[in-house]
Amino acid sequence: MSAKLSVIFYIILCLEIGIFLTVAPWWPHGMWGISDWGNNYFLLYAARKTGIQGLQAVVASGWVRGAVSGVGLLNLGIAFWEIFNFKRTVTALQNETSARKRSTEDVAASSDYLSDNER
Repeated sequence: MSAKLSVIFYIILCLEIGIFLTVAPWWPHGMWGISDWGNNYFLLYAARKTGIQGLQAVVASGWVRGAVSGVGLLNLGIAFWEIFNFKRTVTALQNETSARKRSTEDVAASSDYLSDNER
């Protein structure tokens, strides 16, 4: 059950990040209270603190917007791959978890480290 929930939460996280990173750089100015991609408070603050005044122009360029959108599309691709391979991922995660439990039990059972020595 926990393996299924872990995979479901991972899929939801990838979908949310993918949608945000794909859409946010191209969102129009002022829609729903969101500022323009290249003209926001944190970007201006970072440019002033680091002394790199060209940072705003670089982030506002189409190259950076395209790269960020590409990372978003990659996240969406990962999410859809996980959706289509859900059963295989859950099975692999359950097998890994059960293997860890067995190895932990084996270590606990063999806690007598001097069992091979004569007493």
